[in-house]
Amino acid sequence: MDMVFLLMMVHEQYDVKSISDDNPKLQILCQSIHRKGLITSEYKITETGTKLLEYLKAKTRQKFVKPKISAQEFDDWWEAYPGTDSFVHAGKKFQGSRSLRSAKEDCRVRFNVILSEKEYTAQELIDAMKHDVLLKKEASIKENRNKLSFMQNSLTYLNQRSYEPFIELIRAGETIKESVKPVGGTDI
Repeated sequence: MDMVFLLMMVHEQYDVKSISDDNPKLQILCQSIHRKGLITSEYKITETGTKLLEYLKAKTRQKFVKPKISAQEFDDWWEAYPGTDSFVHAGKKFQGSRSLRSAKEDCRVRFNVILSEKEYTAQELIDAMKHDVLLKKEASIKENRNKLSFMQNSLTYLNQRSYEPFIELIRAGETIKESVKPVGGTDI
């Protein structure tokens, strides 16, 4: 009942964050309903949270089914995320020193929470990450230094919502002109 009451407070736009700051029990409840995908990290109710409240208020009871997120969407994102910071771009090889993919199951949970908030689609997350990677590769060519080595590991990338500015750029219509492989040069 505590979680339902807290969810109702979030739905009615009470400042739950400030209320829970000094109360460890409320902090744990907020973490729980966030982990279940009922509220966002900014203390806003998700579509699933709204549907749950509607279900609880309904006179007739049908089974409440939490929407499932396709495992394929996460797998597509995971495969697109660079495995390491080593890469070849525009014919130039850059040596890396670390793995970028980590904590696959934790990433899956976080990815699903992000999608359950209904603010971004899986394709937007994939496109944003690809945009970020391409920007780093292009900067590497220009500066002759591996900029992909500054890419966060996969879990940190999701937890810190590093994809958000790139989604905004894509929504605004920004594109990147990819460098082409040199066809041969002339030394002067």
